[in-house]
Amino acid sequence: MPSSTNASAGRQSGKKKGRRARLLVIVLVLAVVAGIGYGAYWGVDSVRASLPQTTGSVELDGLDGPVQVKRDSYGIPQIYASTDEDLFMAQGFVQAQDRFYEMDVRRHTTSGRLSEMFGKGQVKTDEFLRTLGWHRVAQQEYDSKLSPETKKYLQAYSEGVNSYLAGKSAKAISAEYVALGFENDYKPQKWTPVDSVAWLKAMAWDLRGNMQDEIDRSLMTSRLSAKQIKDLYPEYPYDRHKPIVQEGAYNSVTQEYDSSASGTQSQTGTAGTAGTGLTGGTEAPSGLQSQLGGLADVLDQIPDSAGLGPNGNGIGSNSWVVSGEHTITGKPLLANDPHLAPQLPSVWYQMGLHCTSVSAKCQYDVTGYTFAGMPGVVIGHNQDISWGLTNSGADVTDLYLERFNGGGYLYDDKTVAFKTRKEVIKVAGGASKTITVRETNNGPLLSDRNDELVKVGKKAPVGSTAPDRGDGYGIALRWTALDPGNTMDAVFGIDKAKNWSEFRKAAADFQVPSQNLTYADVEGHIGYQMPGRIPVRAEGDDGSLPSPGWTSDYKWTGYIEQAELPYEYDPKRGYIVTANQAVVGEDYPYTLTTDWGYGTRSQRITDLVKSKIDGGGKISTDDMRLMQMDNSSEIAKLLVPKLLKIDVKDSYVREAQQLLENWDYTQNPDSAAAAYFNSVWRNILKLSFGNKLPKELRVEGQCLSVTPVDNTGPADEDRKVRECGERDAHSAQPDGGDRWFEVVRKIINDEKNDWWKTPGNRNNDPTTTRDQLLKRAMKDARWDLTAKLGKDIDTWSWGRLHKLELKNQTLGTEGPGWLQYVLNRGPWKLGGGEAAVNATGWNAAGGYGVDWVPSMRMVVNLADLDKSKWINLTGASGHTYSAHYTDQTDKWVKGELLPWHFTEKAVGANTSDTLVLKP
Repeated sequence: MPSSTNASAGRQSGKKKGRRARLLVIVLVLAVVAGIGYGAYWGVDSVRASLPQTTGSVELDGLDGPVQVKRDSYGIPQIYASTDEDLFMAQGFVQAQDRFYEMDVRRHTTSGRLSEMFGKGQVKTDEFLRTLGWHRVAQQEYDSKLSPETKKYLQAYSEGVNSYLAGKSAKAISAEYVALGFENDYKPQKWTPVDSVAWLKAMAWDLRGNMQDEIDRSLMTSRLSAKQIKDLYPEYPYDRHKPIVQEGAYNSVTQEYDSSASGTQSQTGTAGTAGTGLTGGTEAPSGLQSQLGGLADVLDQIPDSAGLGPNGNGIGSNSWVVSGEHTITGKPLLANDPHLAPQLPSVWYQMGLHCTSVSAKCQYDVTGYTFAGMPGVVIGHNQDISWGLTNSGADVTDLYLERFNGGGYLYDDKTVAFKTRKEVIKVAGGASKTITVRETNNGPLLSDRNDELVKVGKKAPVGSTAPDRGDGYGIALRWTALDPGNTMDAVFGIDKAKNWSEFRKAAADFQVPSQNLTYADVEGHIGYQMPGRIPVRAEGDDGSLPSPGWTSDYKWTGYIEQAELPYEYDPKRGYIVTANQAVVGEDYPYTLTTDWGYGTRSQRITDLVKSKIDGGGKISTDDMRLMQMDNSSEIAKLLVPKLLKIDVKDSYVREAQQLLENWDYTQNPDSAAAAYFNSVWRNILKLSFGNKLPKELRVEGQCLSVTPVDNTGPADEDRKVRECGERDAHSAQPDGGDRWFEVVRKIINDEKNDWWKTPGNRNNDPTTTRDQLLKRAMKDARWDLTAKLGKDIDTWSWGRLHKLELKNQTLGTEGPGWLQYVLNRGPWKLGGGEAAVNATGWNAAGGYGVDWVPSMRMVVNLADLDKSKWINLTGASGHTYSAHYTDQTDKWVKGELLPWHFTEKAVGANTSDTLVLKP
């Protein structure tokens, strides 16, 4: 029996342990409560503090007269002012009310200053963006290229933004600043006109064309023959998919091709020269593969700066216009839906800019989609005309291999000094970092931004085609957006254009990025114009591969004159379709690009239009809307008949195969057949192409096969998928876009083509024919969906795989879990898919989730502008828990459109809140 002392000691020890245990519990509870308290404080006090004032009045220094801001039930503002300066000052104020945090992030992106907001994790991104120097070029444009009128508008816009910021605490501006305050003491600075201009560079970067294809084609030469590379980049199918311009002209004077123009080139690509990895058959130095592979990795790590989406095949936009002879109104209808990366808030901001009386001192009566942070309207209509945009895909970037020598670089056998500058990157919560940016006559050295690339460049010897001396090489970027221009002038010019000639004149200033512009006016005319600064390359250089930078043989020789760029006006067929297909036919004398989209969407839209008007039918506004929601899978129409002919013995796989019987190829969200087919398509691509690409183009560690590790079925498959996971795919992997449609179409009837050959594994014999590979893909797809959706195919649906999640692009992806929960929304189950008109894109190399979407949809009725329709992906507000944060998303998912009020009478009748801005 223990002594009383020991017993007491034991009891004391027990009490101490108990107190410590209870203390630990109390601490944990308090921590949880504190966390909830933080969340509650953040979510209630901070959110309420930052919601904008939308009624009553506010005084703004600098206004000449009162301005009315009328918002409808969706919070969409319509601004009424008496002078241009008041109009754009009010636009700056209102956009800052709703979206300043988004604007602030954008300008820190374009100026390479993300580290000031988010700390050391963004230093590498800032280094790359400083090397490109967007903000520097924007400053040059503002200083010397823009018209006095444009500069006046930019200044007024900035004054409006800064009037909103004046005297406000961080939490009164946006709740995200409170969250940032947990980590650093960042405070927003004043807005400048150059901050607005620089946004155009971000647009241009995300719509830059085929730079990634240049890299990929060159990397492929390490493992694939020139013929194989040509197989993977087939020529545009002009026999099946018509170009945009079919009846138009290419020379505004002669109304025909000017084949005598200097620097004329064939439109056909020269992929056959790809065996060398450089343009013109030039011998590539050893180490180029490592350099380009490293550069691809660097590019993959850079965010989609404008939020405009991943840059690659299958991504683009739809816009088409139908003349009045084919519409029920007797006047044109114009539709547009740009396909961009989904984000929250949407990249677009809807608003109207109205002069109370249009005159010399107040010239605008325009409404549409704008970018928060930039004055004017980018897509929309005014009282006379309407316009839409799609990406032209013009090749405006070239990579140059530069040969170094003694602190400079070689050019035509001479050593030229680098142009250098120092850039200081400030880092929240850390020490600043200084980098040196080096430029050649071709542009900035992108390879300097990666230590490994620098090492490779120093070690790699150069082949006999370049001077065999010096100390390595690097890769420079030539890009039209790095030359100062005046695109900002075009925005204001188009906004106030009254007819086709004024529209074309304004479009001539739309230099970067090059876009397809569709046009319609209230007089009944329709048209198309391709603007842009498009380089003319030396003979033998089509821009499809990197070029030797040490010789002047491959320098750009100029730009295509505006009068030579393609356009079309009132074509006899009565409609124009632009969906990133080829702009012109094969006889056009200049190379616009070798990497068009392949025309799947454009041809489907054309077929839908023709089906409505053949026999004298007429198209309505709702017909245009329904076309935008078309979910048809064109690749399914090609493959499903062949898949159904395959004799499948495995009852488990046969059960899935039967889903494809009587399927109408429509990818609705509730379709089990669409889910199964898209998984089959994904596995066809993996087996045929993905495993055969060079290692530099493969996803490190990616599971390129989903076959079970043994034959015990779905349970093991489920385990394997959990272990493997779905990783982000490199852009060169078969993404399933319409280039891959064309690749497969070319070989589909060649049953013994080498691409059908695959090695076996523990579960499958090698495949040597098409049907063997298709059969294996069907089996793999069955296991894939069993793991993801369950054994019972009656529960399968495309929408369960194909989900849209909307995420705040900063703290919604990198912040703590509770903050992500507060900021993000979704998921939504979607229909549509790759290269469908309803282009809810997904990357077949990475998974089924939605990667890009129709970021907005509009249909403009030129007979009665008040009967036009529009929708945004999210809502007007960037404030989480605002009623207008995602109030349009449910309707967007269903394919619905909102009324688009334009006239003062219609706007007034649908106004919910009115705010008066007073001098």
